[in-house]
Amino acid sequence: MKLFLSILMGYLLGSISPSYFISKKKNIDLRKKGTGNLGATNTFMILGKAYGAFVMFFDIFKAYLAVRLAELFFPNLVIAGIAAGGASVIGHNYPFYLKFKGGKGIAAFAGFILALNWKYFLVLLVICLIIAIISNYSCMLSISAAILFPFMTMADICRHREAVETSLIIIATVILIITSASIIYKHTDNLKKIASGEEIKFRTFLSRYILSSKKDK
Repeated sequence: MKLFLSILMGYLLGSISPSYFISKKKNIDLRKKGTGNLGATNTFMILGKAYGAFVMFFDIFKAYLAVRLAELFFPNLVIAGIAAGGASVIGHNYPFYLKFKGGKGIAAFAGFILALNWKYFLVLLVICLIIAIISNYSCMLSISAAILFPFMTMADICRHREAVETSLIIIATVILIITSASIIYKHTDNLKKIASGEEIKFRTFLSRYILSSKKDK
């Protein structure tokens, strides 16, 4: 029951979509503009830096909150944070009230990692930023983080496997794999655009939407 409640709480928190409510108020459907996703990146591109930054921090915070609340409510369930954090990413990607069409999960994933282990967050941020800069594709930041994080987390859990039941280790592994797989799957269009030469370059995105001195939308 504790595991189920952790997952349910994480999913419901993750499904809160600030980009959807902001775009609805402005009479713009982000699902039909730009990348077609309800997330920080598309908000930056369509609505500007102020809204994009708000959405990014909100999405990070909701996943962070999900992990912290699960750990607070269920301290005896060692994978409560993993369950809630993973579910928050799934909720972000597939919100039930939006016909399961949400974002790509990277900001929520960042909040999940940050809450679970801030040191891993910093390590992954540096490594994945380097990968994104070298490849010059922003999606590689998300994909590389989704690939690396499960290995790092499971290695950490296995180092303390004496204190964790085998069944819980298996459940945590499944949750991490599903979470990472959902992020990678959400970026398949980006990979297709890379192959066709249509994907926006990482440095272009930074200069045009983040570092630009033009008046915000």
